[in-house]
Amino acid sequence: MDFTIGQSVEVLRNTPGVLRGLLGGVSEAWVRNNYGPDTLSAFDVVGHLIHGERADWIPRAKIILEHGRDQPFEPFDRYAMYEASKGKCIEELLDTFESLRQENIETWRAMNLTREQLDLRGVHPALGEVSLRNLLAMWTAHDLNHIAQICKAMVFQYRDEVGPWLAYCSILRPPNRV
Repeated sequence: MDFTIGQSVEVLRNTPGVLRGLLGGVSEAWVRNNYGPDTLSAFDVVGHLIHGERADWIPRAKIILEHGRDQPFEPFDRYAMYEASKGKCIEELLDTFESLRQENIETWRAMNLTREQLDLRGVHPALGEVSLRNLLAMWTAHDLNHIAQICKAMVFQYRDEVGPWLAYCSILRPPNRV
């Protein structure tokens, strides 16, 4: 599937509702537990998505449009949410994420990007050169990846309770090694 702004926005505008549907009104056990050492809880993921709305997608798109390869992106702190989310509840995070996402989609649409602009390049601190198209496609893929990660953290809470159905629950099984 080729990247298009319209199809990307379809996913991006729906993500806040998906997260609210999964996490709104559920107990802390669903929200705060992860699926093992060095993994994120649903709460952590929403905090991470908020940080991305503030520091990643639109700010980096603007850098590409205004400076191209001449100004590399600032490194992104993938764990900034731990400090930023302290003392907050999941409802606050969901509200913040929804508001920021709406603003960012409006900002993106107002850019009226052309096909030529999507091919403009910037410099990622770890990955090197990336196009604006790559960045915006990753924004969408990033959302979907983290929705799956939230589901994994939630389903993991019942891993010891599903009994023999574990054989049918691929998200809980280790990946097959070839």
